[in-house]
Amino acid sequence: MTVAGNLFLPTGMDQTAKRAAIIVGHPMGAVKEQSADLYATKMAEQGFVALSVDLAFWGGSAGEPRNAVSPDIYAETFSAAVDYLGTRPFVDRERIGVIGICGSGGFAVSAAKIDPRLKAIATISMYDMGAAGRTGLRHGQSAEQRKKLLEEAAAQRYVEFSGGATRYTGGTVHELTEKSTPIEREFFEFYRTPRGEFTPRGASPLTTTHPTLSSNVKFMNFYPFNDIETISPRPMLFVTGENAHSREFSEDAYKRAAEPKELLVVPGAGHVDLYDRTGLIPFDRLAGFFAQNLK
Repeated sequence: MTVAGNLFLPTGMDQTAKRAAIIVGHPMGAVKEQSADLYATKMAEQGFVALSVDLAFWGGSAGEPRNAVSPDIYAETFSAAVDYLGTRPFVDRERIGVIGICGSGGFAVSAAKIDPRLKAIATISMYDMGAAGRTGLRHGQSAEQRKKLLEEAAAQRYVEFSGGATRYTGGTVHELTEKSTPIEREFFEFYRTPRGEFTPRGASPLTTTHPTLSSNVKFMNFYPFNDIETISPRPMLFVTGENAHSREFSEDAYKRAAEPKELLVVPGAGHVDLYDRTGLIPFDRLAGFFAQNLK
């Protein structure tokens, strides 16, 4: 499977000297042009080689059906990026780190547990997509609701196997109503306005951000924080917003992880603020973290 990425190099970089490199993964349901490119640009400005990637099944990366959920292959996307960077003549393969934004935070952690080539791991507004799928935010989903989702997805598999149309679920709503929740409004402001809207080539704006219904339940078998302590002694930095609805996931990962680790709570920031609000994103702290740990 081909993985699509955008490579960012420091201005005037001497390509005969080896540098540290950073992989950047986009939010779940997004593509590299949404948030990941921004982070990669800022890291290149700080002297790092940076590679933003599209997760398999999304954006320019291969994988059918489009928008399919496969947590193992999402994690493999990060290892594939290490394969690429570690074979560039201008990258020191012993100095490769990763930034995972939103869902990619969990996928980057999953990759790091079994790929020791990732030497430093930072997450931004991390989502544990497994926990979110099983129990919802703040355990707001009941066992009966979970069972109904599983039954609906299983029935849809028969439909698609028989040649029926693909159905999509989750993601960002396409219009707001009086009943729209604050979280729906937060994502809408980014994904459905010029602020962050992006439709990859060959895709439809009607399906952007939406995973397939039949595959989305695969997240329920995804436990990225199990054995997270085995990443030690490689350092981890968890960045979350003070007001982020996803804060519980960064705090959970931080609690489970072994030293060295750091939890950075950004004052006044929400979940999506850390996608693109450059006045809030602590790029200096990120650069310092990687400069220190990718010496």
